[in-house]
Amino acid sequence: MIRHSILFAGLALAAVGAATATQAHAADDGVAKVAANYAQHCASCHAADRLGGMGPALLPDNLARLRKPEALKVVAEGRTATQMAGFAAQLSKDEIAALVDWIYSPVEPPPRWTDEDIRASRIQHVDPATLSDTPVFDADPMNLFLVVEGGDHHVSVLDGDKLEPIHRFQSRFALHGGPKFAANGRYVFFGSRDGWITKFDLWNLKVVAEVRAGINTRNVAASPDGKHVAVANYLPNSLVLLDGDLNLVKTLAATDRDGKHSSRVSAVYDATPRQSFIAALKDVPEVWEISYTKAVEDIPTGFIHDYAQKEGSFIPGYLNPRRTILDEVLDDFFFTQDYAELMGASREGVGQVVNLDIRRKIANLPLDGMPHLGSGITWEWIDTSGKARTVMASTNLKAGEVTVIDMKTWEVIKRIATRGPGFFLRSHANSRYAFVDSMMSPQAKHILQVIDKQTLEVVREITGEPGKTLAHIEFTRDGRYALASLWEDDGAVIVYDARTLEEVKRLPMRKPVGKYNVWNKITREEGTSH
Repeated sequence: MIRHSILFAGLALAAVGAATATQAHAADDGVAKVAANYAQHCASCHAADRLGGMGPALLPDNLARLRKPEALKVVAEGRTATQMAGFAAQLSKDEIAALVDWIYSPVEPPPRWTDEDIRASRIQHVDPATLSDTPVFDADPMNLFLVVEGGDHHVSVLDGDKLEPIHRFQSRFALHGGPKFAANGRYVFFGSRDGWITKFDLWNLKVVAEVRAGINTRNVAASPDGKHVAVANYLPNSLVLLDGDLNLVKTLAATDRDGKHSSRVSAVYDATPRQSFIAALKDVPEVWEISYTKAVEDIPTGFIHDYAQKEGSFIPGYLNPRRTILDEVLDDFFFTQDYAELMGASREGVGQVVNLDIRRKIANLPLDGMPHLGSGITWEWIDTSGKARTVMASTNLKAGEVTVIDMKTWEVIKRIATRGPGFFLRSHANSRYAFVDSMMSPQAKHILQVIDKQTLEVVREITGEPGKTLAHIEFTRDGRYALASLWEDDGAVIVYDARTLEEVKRLPMRKPVGKYNVWNKITREEGTSH
């Protein structure tokens, strides 16, 4: 970051000098003033090139979830419980507005983040040899929750039996994609919007290491043993592979088979039964599978005369992409229980089922709106004839419905009307209920609806304070309690009895955007998204 800061400082001073020399060019003068204000007040934390340092990256894509009015308020007043100071005393309203406009504009040429940058960014916070091999607390390590608090960028660790916090630590800016657990829940990997990957030792309650794997990152995946980590990037267009200590192994440029078209990587997922990662490409109609076991066959490239005799061009199957070529781009996935197939959809709602063994589409999915398959859940449903059928259900980001699909026939069994478009659907094998929010609806974002998984009907509504978001249920290990997020800066984790649906207690939190139970995640519990 030092070399970026020196470069930008020089450019800013040059811009100021050029503007002073040409007073007639008002636009240039304005840009120079903004650059000078940024260099003086922002660069020390956010880096001179806006790629982030102590503070987050200030680029349009990285700021997508922070609306300009809120950004104006943050620059003017600062952000409580963080190192972000307010600048209303130093800058006028017009200067703050110009500064905010500037950070929401693209950087030209687009910034680069190389393998050299990744390696140079790595931070070792503690020596792993000094850490205990057993938990340093008395709580059940399999019934812990991690609560991501977006309000002040912290993570709280909850005891799932006592339903009380036992630890809280500062995270990187805007964690995204949910934490990924490995090594029987001991290690947790977080990904931030601006590319920082954090390895946390949950048994010792310590951050072990960090590395910056990209500039705009979507999510992170980890193998169950914690020895392989994959990072999906929007910027640069890449899939970054790390070892379990967050050392760079290799970077895969996200291009199509011919290397002609580049793509953002929408997400990457661990497919444990396959010992591989599955990556979704946002701009190219391909699905990638990257094996993290060396006991995998080589990948053919180009024309092959004889597979058995290896007559033709092959590359190693280990840590290289095995491509499934499709007609439509898939932006979001849900996997069958054995991970042989994935159910995918584009942002336009085009749904299809892809078999990962034969590497082609095998069925269409009759979806509407913008299905959010990544938050899908499954359960066993008994139809009117008494036949048990495994079904999958998903929310929709544009339509007010939960779509229930038979996972053998791929037919839609029912479209359950909801209060509005929702993001999260959650249940548990020990619960008869599934909880869905309508957080994308301004009028109904304070309402959770409870669906009976056998009748496929909404049987109860849990109503919060109008205008405030109530969302994201996660269950305790045994399914006895359901925890919801009051998704506000002065919010709370609200605990409900999963049988009576009555509120049990509230734990004050700073915008608890997500809660993740160790057991449910590492066992791929059917009621929790994977």
